Amino acid sequence: MGKKQSGISVTVDAIVFGYEKNEGVSVLLIKRKYDPFKDNWALPGGFVLEDESLEEAVKRELQEETGIKVNYLEQLYSFGAPNRDPRQRIISIAYLALVKTALFVELKADTDASSVQWFNIDNLPRLAFDHKLILEKAVQRVRAKVRYEPIGFELLDKKFSFADLEKLYMSLLGRDIDRRNFRKKMMGLEILDELDEWAKPEGAGRPSKMFRFNKTRYEQLQQEGILFEI
Repeated sequence: MGKKQSGISVTVDAIVFGYEKNEGVSVLLIKRKYDPFKDNWALPGGFVLEDESLEEAVKRELQEETGIKVNYLEQLYSFGAPNRDPRQRIISIAYLALVKTALFVELKADTDASSVQWFNIDNLPRLAFDHKLILEKAVQRVRAKVRYEPIGFELLDKKFSFADLEKLYMSLLGRDIDRRNFRKKMMGLEILDELDEWAKPEGAGRPSKMFRFNKTRYEQLQQEGILFEI
């Protein structure tokens, strides 16, 4: 964890969302090892060092406190209420990350974290500081952004069935979707490559075709001014 500076200090917090088709959308939390809020669950994060950028700081804190590295990272919002931290005036820059939880079966708590764990976003513990507010803002951002950018593919395996894609979107949006309309829109964009592979059926179901996200095609659509909208 970086050293605290005099006056107003700057921290970073990371809202890391993961997805597993049987568990839904989860967020990565740490249990704080020290006061304030010792033994309470919180978002990973800490103070920014003088010689690092904000993005470097959030990546370092994630590595130190949870043992994970992230590929998709975007700045969410800044939180600077005067009394948000009982120690001193602290402004936090929050970052949003998306990862495949299957890649991080073994998490490693270290430095300021005594434990690290995935929690379903619909079944969260009480959070330290103003982290409940930060997490709510992150959920709002993801639910809005998933409708006009294909960020959901960051959470899926490289190869997936269409049923997996539907489950992901329903989990991210927190509601049911019109499956027929959803499929029509997705296939109409031609950003999914149909593979000559079949998914193993669940229970008595039939095998289903596997797909892969065509990022090159999506970037071409962007250049042509065609909007991704679900």
